[in-house]
Amino acid sequence: RVPRDAAAPAGPQERLAVTAALLTVLVAYACGALPWGLWIGRLARGVDIRTVGSGNLGATNVYRTLGPRLGILTLLLDVAKGALPVWLLPQLGFAADFPGGPEWCRVAAGLAAVAGHVWTFLAGFKGGKGVATTVGVLLALSPVAFGVFVAVFVLAVAVTGYISVGSTLGAVAFAAALGVVAPGGVRDPAFLLGMGLAALVVARHRDNFRRLRRGEERRFSWKGGKGA
Repeated sequence: RVPRDAAAPAGPQERLAVTAALLTVLVAYACGALPWGLWIGRLARGVDIRTVGSGNLGATNVYRTLGPRLGILTLLLDVAKGALPVWLLPQLGFAADFPGGPEWCRVAAGLAAVAGHVWTFLAGFKGGKGVATTVGVLLALSPVAFGVFVAVFVLAVAVTGYISVGSTLGAVAFAAALGVVAPGGVRDPAFLLGMGLAALVVARHRDNFRRLRRGEERRFSWKGGKGA
């Protein structure tokens, strides 16, 4: 007799589930890994954005060092690479085979896209802080949570002048909002994703917190440039 716990070959359904999960994660990660700040700096100004300002690939550093026009372009592209995988991948045929269904497919796509931005294989696994791509994920996942983030972010930056403060407070706010508006409450996959992304955003701003304590954090300026 074959023992009950003996390993059995994976059936067609299991293979489909594994394939769906791998496709979702790989495509979303590849989309999130597109280093728009790096490419825009090189193409538009011949500058490696990693060698100027904070050295970060995100839109804030592009805005401060290369100007508002290129900074806003980078911001929009970084938002898009978070939103598009979450919008599109669950609508493809293989999403029905994703473990847990399309809702978990959205969660996995969002997490993978942000991971791609933060640890992009196209720039030595050193990317941005994940805020703009997280905002894109929120836009696709929950417009209400997206609105909460934008409102808190804008208010915090207007009051303090610090992008880092707006980003971290906005992250905490959108996680709390997801706990309220998500159909499953604090057990909803979207809320679990929100908690994970909020923790990642806060962790990625550790250096900013140290500079804030030392009084060395740069304030935001709408004009960009060295005085930003």
